[in-house]
Amino acid sequence: MTLYTALRVARHWEKMIAQTEPPYQERIFAGAGRVPIFGRVAIPEKPRGTIIGTYGITGNLDNQWFLKLLERKAFARGYAVVIFDWRAHGKTAELSPTLTSDGLYEGEDFVRIAAEAKAMGCPAPFWFTGFSLGGQLALWGIKAAQTISTWGQDLELIESEIGGGAVICPSLDSNRSLSYLVKDRWGKYLEQAIAQQLKKLAWRVHDAHPGTIDPAAIERANSIWGFDNELVIERLGFSSVEEYYDASSGLLLLPQLKKPTLILYAADDPLFDPTIVPDLQAACAGNPAIDLVLTDYGGHVGYLSSKAGQRQANDPDGWWAWNRVLEWCDRQISIPRDQG
Repeated sequence: MTLYTALRVARHWEKMIAQTEPPYQERIFAGAGRVPIFGRVAIPEKPRGTIIGTYGITGNLDNQWFLKLLERKAFARGYAVVIFDWRAHGKTAELSPTLTSDGLYEGEDFVRIAAEAKAMGCPAPFWFTGFSLGGQLALWGIKAAQTISTWGQDLELIESEIGGGAVICPSLDSNRSLSYLVKDRWGKYLEQAIAQQLKKLAWRVHDAHPGTIDPAAIERANSIWGFDNELVIERLGFSSVEEYYDASSGLLLLPQLKKPTLILYAADDPLFDPTIVPDLQAACAGNPAIDLVLTDYGGHVGYLSSKAGQRQANDPDGWWAWNRVLEWCDRQISIPRDQG
């Protein structure tokens, strides 16, 4: 499912969805630490809420077709939509040399983007979403939203205006998953492919902001772990990559979430260590704010359903995961706030 979706469906996805791209406007948001974040905003007539999302470990707004699906489907359903290039990605990398932090600062970015989107006419409730590593970032956004009163006094946004979030195949434990990936027969090739994209990302930041990144460090960054070791952890104040991954772990974050949160996760996801699954189940079972939908199959951000599956789920297309996310958001909006 993972390879089929990434290699084949990626070329034909526009033929598999009825909705067209919404009319959007470009915007440069001010994230945590005033880091400029490039985004796009689309507001329908009489919007019923706002969905804010980003993508995974590599890519940009122009090539992340899975995020474009959300933009089209959510807008057609009556939601205002904000999508953005997260730190060191796409046009955001052209605006700032600030590198990634796997959620530690991106969580606040989500909230600050919501505040600016509100000023543009995007209404509450705001829902944060993402997939893969972007899912981890969205979880940190939910966490940051819960404490706006302690750090966001400059925002024209209150905690109750953030509804919660929904994530697809989120990264949850990078220490375990990277160790698993590089030892797996096929996973090691996926890891190397991602690492090469991260290296290209670093060179783009270097070229856009000369003198901010040591080219020798980029040359040494030949793995995902190496990218974080050479370029990220020192800037963030960590002594090791393992310490950094523990600090940004989505799995350890789950017990702290108090806002409604949907997690779609496939037990056969080839990018993540299978031993994470029982820990995920335990964390979600202990937190009534989280709705976990754990499927046996689906791969990594695959979840493409057959015609039979579409009929069973009463879906208009094969994009099973986004259909579940939007249905869930619809239900949350219909629930009075004093009931959750």
